[in-house]
Parts: sequence; structure tokens; C-alpha cells
Amino acid sequence: MAAHALPHHGAADRLALIDQARRRFLLAREAGPAPALAPWLQRSWQRCLERGLEPTRAVEFQAVTPSGVRQALEHNQWLLQAAAPVLRSLSRAVAHTRYFTLLTDARGVVIDVNGPIDHQDPRATRIARVGLDLSEATVGTTAIGATLAEQQPVWLHRGEHFFDDTSVYSCAGAPIWGPGGKCVGMLDLTGVAVPEQPALKHLVSQAARTIENALTLAQPHELLLRLNWPGRVLGDDSDGLVCLDADGQITGLNRPAAEMLDIAPGTPPGHASAHFALPIDGLFDAARHGKAGTELPLWSGLRVQVLAQTRRDATPGQRRSASAHGLPLKDVETALIRKAVDDAGGNVMDAARALGISRATLYRKLNAKRR
Repeated sequence: MAAHALPHHGAADRLALIDQARRRFLLAREAGPAPALAPWLQRSWQRCLERGLEPTRAVEFQAVTPSGVRQALEHNQWLLQAAAPVLRSLSRAVAHTRYFTLLTDARGVVIDVNGPIDHQDPRATRIARVGLDLSEATVGTTAIGATLAEQQPVWLHRGEHFFDDTSVYSCAGAPIWGPGGKCVGMLDLTGVAVPEQPALKHLVSQAARTIENALTLAQPHELLLRLNWPGRVLGDDSDGLVCLDADGQITGLNRPAAEMLDIAPGTPPGHASAHFALPIDGLFDAARHGKAGTELPLWSGLRVQVLAQTRRDATPGQRRSASAHGLPLKDVETALIRKAVDDAGGNVMDAARALGISRATLYRKLNAKRR
């Protein structure tokens, strides 16, 4: 982000320049580009000003209604299931940095919180809550709001936030793209009064891609195609993934695959024969005979490496992801409640407050599960 816009300055110099840009752009309202700001950051600040927001205004971190929380969890249970193992790994990666993870839906509503949260610090607990609305329209420029608005990974440090109240936070965010080509949520790493860590943008981007691949693999399919350019090694998270049904119709694909096949976001991908310049039956035969990846032509004239795998060749982890759609909402809800209690150190009142429900409701839901 702005760290790339000012490569010849140290962190202290850069933040001093950001402070100057802040006074000129947000307080004095001077028009024109601000050299110290990355273009996406200036656009976010401008959107906040156009909404009538004032940087000195106190920020109220508000949760959506309890019914809104339930709807968000129900609508995104497939995302929660795909993200769960990634969030655990991400929390281990940042365990000693005092950053924690937030997963939101496409609107910016928090649907999961993970990692080392200091529950004695109100600055942490005020944002690390399931159901909190952290969209740009509500809390101004943050990694969450900017990621969803710009649909690109960002790194945001302290004074680069719009509101003075949020200048204690540092955060990295990356969008999560669903197999249909639309942004379905975002992944965020946030720290409170912590050293600047621009490398977290790379970490959170990789984690978001892993979630995207899990979402793609969960799509119904008879054949999975792994794609990459010649010279690359097939078999890791950088692969394009294309899911085909028994007739060769594309049922899902990740963003790398969409980019390699030149399929615009949100565009129906159609039949595999519209993209691969060879009979599709040959891909099914290659998978059945366990043939290694080979280079194949596209109608664009380019060539890609393709490894075809039948559904039964999927790993146990992939098969579990594919059954995620059947996960009962009550199980997701119970897991989130128990996690909230654990995060609150066993304090049921704090857990209930973080979830936006009463203590009696929390007890009732937990007791109902035990019966």
C-alpha cells in the first residue's frame, strides 16, 4: 500500500508524511492528489468524506441485530467451514505478533474471530466480535472496508485509517472470491498498537487463496482440472482449479483458472470445450488412467499444463470440504458460542456481550445442544 508509494522513507518518515496528507486532505479538504497516499487509500478517504463522515467523530462499533447475525452465519456456513482450518494455521503464523484474524462476509460483517486477542484491552475486544459491522460506510477506512470496496489486498497502518479513533489499529486484508467469480467475503489480520508489518498483506493474501481453493473444491464435480503455465509445478495453491460435471460443464473455478481461461468475473464459464481446443472426453480418459499432467492447447492459442483428477482421487480434506454444504447451522452456532466463551476466559457474561445475545440465551443454546 502506501509503503510501496514511499519506498525511500523509513516507517517514521512515512507516517509523518501520512500525517501531513491527513491534515491536508481530511482536515483542510484541499483538492487534488496526495503524493503520500496510495491511490486506493485516497479513494477510500474520499468515499468517507462523500458519506459525510468526519475523521474526529467518535466511532461506535455496532453489531447487526441478533437476527442479522443468525442470517449471516446461516448464509455463510460454507465459507466458515472452508475457512476454519486456514484460520487456525493463520493464527499460529501470527501468534507472537499480537495480530488476530477476522473473517467477514461480503458486506463486512464479522462471522469469525480467531487468534491471540487480549481480552483485557478494550481496544481489541471492541472489534473482535462476531456480528460486528466493519464496513467502510460504518467505520470508515479500514483494511476490511477498503478490501471489499477496492476488491484487492491492502495493508493499512494507524494514521491511514479514516477516523482518529481507529488510528491504534494496523491491519492487512484480502478479498475471498467464490467459485462463481464474485467476492464472498474477506480475511483480515488486525493488531492493536503493534509494530508495522507490511509482510502480512502477503500472508493474508495466500491464506485467502487457500480458502478460495477449498470453496472451489467443494463444488459438485466429476472431474477436477489443475492448470498452470508451462514450466510451473502442478500441485500447490497457485494452480488454477476447474470443476467439471459428467458432461464437461464447468461447475466452478477459482480466480487463477478464470484468469488463465480469460473468463470475466461473474461470467458463466460454460462448457469446457469452449476453452480447451481438444475433445473433453480425453481429459476424463486421462484421469481414469492416472496420467500425469500434460500441456494442452486453449482456443486462445496459448498452452497450459493440465492435470485431470477424478473425484475419488480427492484428498480426505477435499472430500470433507465438499460436504460442507450439509453442515447444520446449529453446529456452527454452537461452535461459535463455545469459542466466544473460551476467548472470554470462561466469562459467560463477556461472551454473551461479544455475541450480542443475553446470558440466558447463551445458556439455553448450549444446554439445548447437550440434550
